[in-house]
Amino acid sequence: MGEKRQYFLCGVGGSGMLPLALILRAAGHEVAGSDRALDQGRTAPKFDYLSAHGVRLFPQDGSGVVSRDQILVASAAVEETVPDVQAAIRLGAPRVSRARLLADLFNSAETPIGVAGTSGKSTTVAMIAWILSAAGRDPTVMNGAVMKNFTTEGALFTSALVGQGPAFVSEIDESDGSIAMFNPKIAVLNNVSLDHKSMEELRALFGDFLARAQIAVLNADSEEVMSLSSRAALTVTHGVEAKADLGAENIRVAPFGVSFAAVDRLSGARAGVALKVPGRHNVSNALAAIAASLAAGVRFEEAARALSTFAGVRRRFELVGEAAGVAVIDDFAHNPDKIAATLKTLHDFPGRLLVMFQPHGFSPLKKMRAEFIATFADHLGPDDILLMPEPAYFGGTTDRSVSSGDIAAGVNAAGGNAEACATREDCGRRLLDLARPGDRIIVMGARDDTLTVFADALVAALRQR
Repeated sequence: MGEKRQYFLCGVGGSGMLPLALILRAAGHEVAGSDRALDQGRTAPKFDYLSAHGVRLFPQDGSGVVSRDQILVASAAVEETVPDVQAAIRLGAPRVSRARLLADLFNSAETPIGVAGTSGKSTTVAMIAWILSAAGRDPTVMNGAVMKNFTTEGALFTSALVGQGPAFVSEIDESDGSIAMFNPKIAVLNNVSLDHKSMEELRALFGDFLARAQIAVLNADSEEVMSLSSRAALTVTHGVEAKADLGAENIRVAPFGVSFAAVDRLSGARAGVALKVPGRHNVSNALAAIAASLAAGVRFEEAARALSTFAGVRRRFELVGEAAGVAVIDDFAHNPDKIAATLKTLHDFPGRLLVMFQPHGFSPLKKMRAEFIATFADHLGPDDILLMPEPAYFGGTTDRSVSSGDIAAGVNAAGGNAEACATREDCGRRLLDLARPGDRIIVMGARDDTLTVFADALVAALRQR
């Protein structure tokens, strides 16, 4: 990647594209891009941030692709009918997938650290990034979420870091099969559960991922993860419940944090950790981050100490505000495992839950219909209420045979309390009608940055009561 090139990123504001654009720009490449959200006037601050970092922005009408010297970067989901793709075809400009370009950057690093699994990737990547940075290792980091420790007034969308150290830390996505392109030195596998692919496909993809690594960091609390341990050349395990190389004792939960004693059973070392993010699942993420950092050469005590100043990532159980006795929480939970973890964490403390879940697409809604229904039926309390608008949709062809109404009906049939709303705005009005002191409103969903705007608006409306 030493040669300076011209890249055009189609969908440049996406959670996977934005950090890639920043990494390419910091490496001295010429970077431009387009995005439907930009054309629709959504999430303007994000695009202002990209522009301020030298990324030229164009409408998604093909006008930005003007030379065969440009390399069009697009995800596999971008259809050939998109004008940028059509322009590249006319000009004979090469096209590369986002995953392929990221894999090339990752694989060329001296110490590539890949974090995989169907839940917890963004938080674990951010924890590793903070540990390595605190230890003076100056990593390069590619994350799908904004890492709060690195945000400043002038840098609000820090989902990427460009460092001079040997480590390249990245989320590795299994949803499109692109995990097969990545060759980690240190492979972290948090969990294996149904999401975008079948369990058989996931076991094959994650098993091959571990087999390509020099050392694998495995969650011993997950039977599925441990069933793949024989694929790894060398393993380090961590567990909250299971006996493992790294463990946690004296776990104490709080509404927006959790403390514990991290124990390295290989060396006998112990260190206290006070996380500013809640839930036992984040204890597991923290142990994974410590284990990966140890494999990268950081001392145990140094890693544990850094985590006590870890600030979290955006939209991961993020308290937006409190007003009229009601707390509003913004959360990225979008698959059954993530939703269950968030609801379990919330139910550690009293208070009714008003959950607004916007599915991240019609396809995953259809694929995981039964699992979504079971998750909400099992983890909503008797007084909790689930509200669902239709899934996020930004264009293209899709099968709409399963709707949010189908999920709500299934939850109600199982004894829960769920409502399907025609629009998200209807959900907002209903939430405000229902909310009373002591309630907690949780805004759940992925792929739509305006969910945060929605959560902010709820807080503003509650303050006017």
